[in-house]
This record gives sequence, structure tokens and C-alpha cells, in this order.
Amino acid sequence: MNLTQQLLNGLVLGHAYALVAIGWTVLLGTARLVNFGHGQMYMVGAFMTWFGISGLGLPYVIAIPLAMGVGIMIGMVVQRIMLQATIEQNLVSIMIMTLGVGYVLHGAAALIFGSTGQILDTPLSTREIAAGDLWLTWQDVLIVVAAIVEFLLLKWLLDRTRVGRLVRMVAEDPKLAELAGVNIRNVYLGVFAFEGAAVALAGALVGPRTPILTSMGFDEVIMTFVVVVLGGIGSVFGSYLAGLALGLFTALFGALVSPAYTTAAAFLILIAVLVLRPGGLAAGAR
Repeated sequence: MNLTQQLLNGLVLGHAYALVAIGWTVLLGTARLVNFGHGQMYMVGAFMTWFGISGLGLPYVIAIPLAMGVGIMIGMVVQRIMLQATIEQNLVSIMIMTLGVGYVLHGAAALIFGSTGQILDTPLSTREIAAGDLWLTWQDVLIVVAAIVEFLLLKWLLDRTRVGRLVRMVAEDPKLAELAGVNIRNVYLGVFAFEGAAVALAGALVGPRTPILTSMGFDEVIMTFVVVVLGGIGSVFGSYLAGLALGLFTALFGALVSPAYTTAAAFLILIAVLVLRPGGLAAGAR
């Protein structure tokens, strides 16, 4: 086993996990709810990018905003469906509805795109960078750069802008924020739209690494859940750190033990961290 190559793979995989998780991190930190349809939204983003390139003949740089636009629309529709339950913090109804949304997206994607897998080739995914025994693709480089830039921009937005202050107010106490004149419905709408755009972007960037299948969302939502909980509820920095740690762990565990048991091992790590550090890896950080 080439340890350096596995570490490199883990770094890329970790940034991919972080990209997929960032929208759910903001949603969980602001609306205090989980979206079990998040993985299926990722799947739709990957398929829409593929369709833009293969079906419509669009260049990759145009197919990405197309996928993000569809993600925004899905996020806004989900927000309208769950608005009242979100305001009331009815977590049981929210979990049931998001599970339902996930299955609807899965069925719709199978009907539209078919149940067979597709390969999302981009100008970057077919170009390799080699240095001795080490190699990666330019798509991998794009994933790492995009994840770092997105997290830095989100951190700046939440900490330095009026929009970020409104989001933090709603996250702390939505009823008090509403009494202070904040339109919490618009804040929730923006957060859901951001989640849809962010996870669709992740699908467009990470999708070329594997065949895209209508069932891929179920695996992604599990790993995303591990990332956002490991990182600490709503912690931007924590999610980035957790995604990176999980990617390295997955790559090394898969190489040393077996890829078949990585999900089970990841949940064992999650349980251990929550026992020793209930707030997550970056408790207190946002």
C-alpha cells in the first residue's frame, strides 16, 4: 500500500464529504432540523449536470449553474412544504416529510433518467496529474479548492454580514428574532435555497469521481449525517474538520481493512466522539 497516495485520496475524499455536508450544516444550525432528502438532492445535482452536458450539449461551466438552479428550486419547494412544521419545530413531521421528499426525488430521477448508472465526464476528470507513484485528477484539485473557498466565503458571510447576523439570530431563537422584526420565513427560505444550491454544486463537482446512480443519495445522506454531527451542530469550521477527518479515515480504513465496513466503522467513531465530546470535534466553533 502506498501510504502517501492513500493520504492524498483521503484529503480529496474529505473535501468531497465537506462539500456535500455544507448545506445541511447551515440548515441544521439555523432551522434546527435535519433533511433526510439531502442525499437525493445531491443525486439530482449530479444527474442534472450530466444531463446538461450529455443531453443539452452544454459546457461543464454552464451545466454547473443549471444544476444549482434546479437545486435552489427543490430547496424552495421543500421549504414551502415544511414551513409551518419548521416554525413550530415539529421534528417528527419534519423527519417524515424529508424522508418522503427523498423518496419522491429518487422515484422521479429513476423515471426521468432511468435506473442505470451514468458516467459524468468533464474536461477535468479525464486529465491526470502524476508525480512518481502519486496521481490525482484536475477534478480532484477542483473539489479541494472549491471546498476551501466555499467554507471561507460561508464563514465570512455568517460572521461579517447583516445576512449572517440575521441567520444567527434565527438560529438562536426564532421567536425572539420574529419579535425583533426579522422575517424568519424569508430567512428559512434563503437557508433552504442555499442548501439546494450547495448540495447541487457538490453533486456537479464530486459526481465525476464515481458512476452516478439514482440510489447514490442514500449512501451520501448517511455520510453527511456523520459529518455534520461529528463537526458539531451548525459549526461551519467543525463540518470542514469532520469531513477532512472522515475522508482520511475512510481512505486508510478501506485500504488497510476493507471498504465494505467503512460506514460501520465511521458510525463507531461517531459514537465514540459523541461519548467523549458531545458537542462534536469543534464544540463552540461556528
